Amino acid sequence: MALPFLPGHTFEDPTRRKFHVSQSLGYTNGYALASRPQVGVGGDLLPVNQLSEEELNDLNNKRPTLTYGQAKQAPPEDFIPAHVAFDKKVLKFDAYYKQTVHESPNEYFRVRPVVIFYYLEDDSISVVEPHVENSGMPQGKLIKRQRLPKNDQGDHWHWKDLNLDVTLTFYGKVFHTVDCDKWTSEFMASEGIELNPPSVIPPDPYIESRKQKAALKEFKTPTDFDKLKQFIKLDRQVLRFYCIWDDRNNMFGELRPYIIQYYLVDDTVEICECHEPNDGRDPFPIFLNRQRLPKNRYNVESSFPAVVMELSNNEIKQWFAPLDFSIGETVVIYNRPFLIYDCDDFTKSYLRGKFGVTNFTPVDVSKRAGDKGDARTTHLPPYNGFGSLEDSLQSCLSLVPQPPKKDFIKMLENDHKILRFEAVMDSRKPEDQGRRFIISYRLADDMITIFEPPVRNSGNVSGKFLERTRVTKPESTPEKPLFYGPQDLHIGATIRVFSHRFRITDADNYVLGYLEAHRGDFPGSERTIESIKTLRATEGEPVPRTTVKGAPMKVQRSPGDLQNLLEEVKTQLKKNNYINFSSLTDAFLQYDRNRSGTIDINELRKVCHKQNLPLDDDLMAALINECGVDQNGQISHAGFMKFLNWD
Repeated sequence: MALPFLPGHTFEDPTRRKFHVSQSLGYTNGYALASRPQVGVGGDLLPVNQLSEEELNDLNNKRPTLTYGQAKQAPPEDFIPAHVAFDKKVLKFDAYYKQTVHESPNEYFRVRPVVIFYYLEDDSISVVEPHVENSGMPQGKLIKRQRLPKNDQGDHWHWKDLNLDVTLTFYGKVFHTVDCDKWTSEFMASEGIELNPPSVIPPDPYIESRKQKAALKEFKTPTDFDKLKQFIKLDRQVLRFYCIWDDRNNMFGELRPYIIQYYLVDDTVEICECHEPNDGRDPFPIFLNRQRLPKNRYNVESSFPAVVMELSNNEIKQWFAPLDFSIGETVVIYNRPFLIYDCDDFTKSYLRGKFGVTNFTPVDVSKRAGDKGDARTTHLPPYNGFGSLEDSLQSCLSLVPQPPKKDFIKMLENDHKILRFEAVMDSRKPEDQGRRFIISYRLADDMITIFEPPVRNSGNVSGKFLERTRVTKPESTPEKPLFYGPQDLHIGATIRVFSHRFRITDADNYVLGYLEAHRGDFPGSERTIESIKTLRATEGEPVPRTTVKGAPMKVQRSPGDLQNLLEEVKTQLKKNNYINFSSLTDAFLQYDRNRSGTIDINELRKVCHKQNLPLDDDLMAALINECGVDQNGQISHAGFMKFLNWD
């Protein structure tokens, strides 16, 4: 009986001397082959069957289930609920939100840091603001632990929705995440979510201002060279610089010499003019009054009341100093460039002894003063839109504008001769599409007038759209203006009139006859003539219409349109909320003196006109025919009112 294989029950053979492992690797015909060991450690026999390769292959191909039956399945793992698996596992995110501050001149908003805890146990969230000592604000739990709704569809925030540098909205309050702890980042990485790079919480403006106020202040010992010593030592000492102002690039500009005087006693600057005999200028000695001169006058806050207060050291930090005036340099003073070309002997000695300046080589400006240059071409300014182009151009050509010359012969020959074209507005706005206009071209002065015919219920103000004026083409220039003519107003052409585009759709017969008779006066008018002829051939000859000024408007209608039109009248009355039916009935009763229930047709028309009933003459006739008229020309006003009632 063998001993149990337990500690203290085993022993080794003391006579054993061989402990080597049998060789299982070898070479056969130059190839490395592995063989199965025949004996164990120390030459002991192996307690296993020595099977051949074929037997092993047979065993590998046999299925144990055919011999021993189906293998038993492993028992399922124990179910672990979520509150046990994710117990005490919380995601932590650092975030902040901005709180608006009202009625405070020192701050507009506050940056309040918070910590967002996400509990994996039940997908609940809590928001906690760390306590800050003596902050004066209620801090602690902003949102208690609960499931927070994400939207109005009933969804809740999940840990898959959380990330860094994103915005989260809890109950209308916006939080911005900036960072998280190490365990949160590892958990999100294990779930396959890549976190954004972390950011930092922006500083609070009010806290930063408090830190600056609480910081240690530096104190600079004032220099002994105070204002009094400066006055005593530097009184009546003035630096003088000679300069020129070249303004010849502008109209009527010239090269003018000046003297810049820098007063050392109070660091003020004065610019004096240099007059010559018969220079044609008033003898004003001062070009710029003595004052402290800022380097950039306009680099001040927009809230500074410059109307009632002068600039001081609080608004302007940089003022002109003696070193800013160097020979050969251009100094810009109030948007005027001054070239300094020389200075006097006292200025040279002061700059040499005070600042160590040694270069005082003067700049030769005689060539600049004597160089008149080539004749410059005058560039006319763009047209400002006031008045006509010819009138505005006269103010640029002479000091005293003269009225432009007119061709009186042309005006007498072409008096009251007008070419009329029909056009529609070419616009992207839906309300402007389809608007009809009448373009009148005056042959006497080549001016164009645009008129818009009235259209009821269009919402547009009809009447004169453009006063008579000469309209230039878009590609023209003020030096060589190109105006629209009859040759440009062909059918289908698009013209641009002061940022409005019009497409020519038709022309009257007078245009065709006049252009055919005067082809030589308008080069290129053949296109206009051919387009009008093509339009006439396509549409046929128009039927001549006789119009009488002040006559009632007549509309030609087809059968079946009246009934539809009457329905539209009821709809229109209902849309306009016409409710004056009581007053209309009282007016009918005044004309019905014998109380027969009928009144005359003319009296009916008169009453409707006085009561402002929006009906045309042909529409009124259609309504009367619909209600019925007896042999005496009487109509039932009750039936008429019943027809108009849209209730």
